[in-house]
Amino acid sequence: MKKTTKELEGVLLKAHAYNIDEVIGNEKNEIIQRDFSTYFKNLLVSKKISQQKLFIDADLSEKYGYKLLSGEKHTKQRDTILRLCYAGHFNVEETNRALMLYGMSPFYVRNRRDALLIVAFNDRVGDVLDLNQYLIKNGEKPLKNSGTSE
Repeated sequence: MKKTTKELEGVLLKAHAYNIDEVIGNEKNEIIQRDFSTYFKNLLVSKKISQQKLFIDADLSEKYGYKLLSGEKHTKQRDTILRLCYAGHFNVEETNRALMLYGMSPFYVRNRRDALLIVAFNDRVGDVLDLNQYLIKNGEKPLKNSGTSE
């Protein structure tokens, strides 16, 4: 995203209903995509990460992981989405977008645990187990293991 929200708002205020498809098409990189599944899967493809590897690296069962990515199941655990994003090698911006598309709050820099997670996502402290050790070492709770009973 290169335009500020105010700039994008200006473009939309000048738009007309008859050409909205053209306007939306021209601004496709500026308007947040509202489909978590498509967004997540497209990022995995661009990063050449298979869903199977993702679930293994995130320490989630494949069956549960596929259901989460397809939208068949929904989790209320933000840590589950964070595990998927970390295992998918998402950066901070990609993770924030995935969280928002899933209906969860993005990283909040004033929250100590989120601040540590931002640094870990940016600096890649290792795999999910290493990330959890990093959080524990810094006095925070590790990313919760996800159960399929949600």
